[in-house]
Amino acid sequence: MNPAASTMTVAPARARAWRQAMAALLALIVVILVLYRDTAWGMVQIWSRSETFTHGFLVVPIVLWLVWRSRQRFVALTPRPSGWILALLAIAVLGWLMGDLAAVNAVTQLAFVSMLVLAVPAVLGVPVARLIVFPLAFLYFAVPIGEVFLPQLMEWTANFTVVALRFSGIPVFREGLQFVIPSGNWSVVEACSGVRYLIASFTVGTLFAYLNYQSNKRRLLFVLVSILVPILANWLRAYMIVMLGHLSGNKLAVGVDHLIYGWVFFGIVIMLMFAIGVRWAEPETAHHASPLADTSVSGGVQTASIWIYAACLALLVALPLPVKWNIARMEQSAAVSLAPPDRLAADWHAIEPEAPAFRPAYQMPLAEFNTLYQGKDGKVGLFLAYYRNQTYGQKLVTSSNVLVSSGDLRWTRLGSGHRATLIDGKSVDVRTLDLRANLIADQNRDVHLVVWQIYWINGTLTTNDYLAKVYSAVYRMMGRGDDSAAIVVYMTKRTDQSPSALLESFLTTNYPAINSLLENARSAK
Repeated sequence: MNPAASTMTVAPARARAWRQAMAALLALIVVILVLYRDTAWGMVQIWSRSETFTHGFLVVPIVLWLVWRSRQRFVALTPRPSGWILALLAIAVLGWLMGDLAAVNAVTQLAFVSMLVLAVPAVLGVPVARLIVFPLAFLYFAVPIGEVFLPQLMEWTANFTVVALRFSGIPVFREGLQFVIPSGNWSVVEACSGVRYLIASFTVGTLFAYLNYQSNKRRLLFVLVSILVPILANWLRAYMIVMLGHLSGNKLAVGVDHLIYGWVFFGIVIMLMFAIGVRWAEPETAHHASPLADTSVSGGVQTASIWIYAACLALLVALPLPVKWNIARMEQSAAVSLAPPDRLAADWHAIEPEAPAFRPAYQMPLAEFNTLYQGKDGKVGLFLAYYRNQTYGQKLVTSSNVLVSSGDLRWTRLGSGHRATLIDGKSVDVRTLDLRANLIADQNRDVHLVVWQIYWINGTLTTNDYLAKVYSAVYRMMGRGDDSAAIVVYMTKRTDQSPSALLESFLTTNYPAINSLLENARSAK
């Protein structure tokens, strides 16, 4: 048999297989985009309104270009759908459903991108997907996540700046993320965290490493450098800006100027990082496709079979939508009413005339109250915020629902932590926060608050944000709804009493009444 003739015979068959497979893949991608258009549109909206994630607009064009430049490597392969990818796709579909039930953007968006990524090996096969594994992985940079690191990055920036200033001989008085030096007051806010620099550097650095290195070891090393350099650069940036303001009598590096100086400094550092990285660039290895590498299409699928397979995939990705609709149909939409009881156990009684001096920064609860209670050993504030039928814009656990926002001008965070407390006969981890009335803004006040917080998710107590979301999604799947509440107790710290002991006594004694109040709100029709 003539090998050349055999090759000529196989080429048209492989071409037909590719045309059918690409058409099926495109159809599946369109189905995913149409079914999950709200998730996709939510990502685009975040790209447009957040400078941190504007790079998302460039990710898809870059992915398409990376795939196009690798097109010559496909000619030796025949597309063959991989059935076992169905299991991974099912996990992504379930992840989207759970994320949507809990109203977690990051989970639904990651699951949505995973569906798009897994569609490639599902229809074209794992060998084909392996050739473009980096472009497929790079698509995850379109997901706008990373702000979860804001608090830690802000804390690190404040720590370094204060240490560097003291090392420079400048006295510093620090309260939380705010500090005072002889020339003025400074604070570390979200824009000072460096998360923008970090995400931008990580994204561009990963692409740079892929295009300029062939060794995975060098690629990984440069990616690690692209993560560490912006963090260190942001620390130096914050220190330099404070020093410029201090040495110039607050004429330089104040207001918008310090943001501009920060981006200029970051740009210089990143350019130097790339300039150094180029010195170790490796020439790209030529990939020559051999027509004899895969000359048989017998392992492929017939036209009808691949379209039946694509239709099954489409049904799988569509499955969460009727499930979600059915769950929402069964949930109640009655109004929620919460009234603070006049009296609680152990002779705790509400103080009517006295308005609470503190309100946690919870947004748009369906019902809430914030009441001070007087007991024999002191006063304790009780705040409840109730949520039901939660959406992406109105939910209990979100970055905007905090005890004290980072931009709060009245309260300064002195410290936070967790404490095990016996509630309703069980050990419960309680989130704690120490606050002081802002001495920088008001030199005449010296009020110190101790605040405790717990989440109530359909009667289950937790302080873990992730567990709260999981509980909410699971309870909705079980048909119990997503009724949730924040329980916050607080008191003014005095030298003659232990706030922890009093708050623990208040919670232990009165949680049954609080739980009964929340259960009545949940069961009310």
